[in-house]
Amino acid sequence: MKQENRALSFEQALEELEKIVEELETGEVGLEDSLKLYEKGIGLYRLCMKRLEDLQGKIEVLVKELDGSFTKKDFLSDED
Repeated sequence: MKQENRALSFEQALEELEKIVEELETGEVGLEDSLKLYEKGIGLYRLCMKRLEDLQGKIEVLVKELDGSFTKKDFLSDED
């Protein structure tokens, strides 16, 4: 991931990725430029996925147990 991408917030990276997709979908970009945009888009996609994975690890929920106590669990935990 390029250093310039690391400074972007999730929202900024996603917005830039959407612009790249729109530009590629026009079909008006030459082959060389399309390849450069594609590579940049892959970097932005990876940045967004990394940020989402990092946030996913931080999300916890409180689960009320049968005895009335509360337990913290991971949001996407497979445990019942």
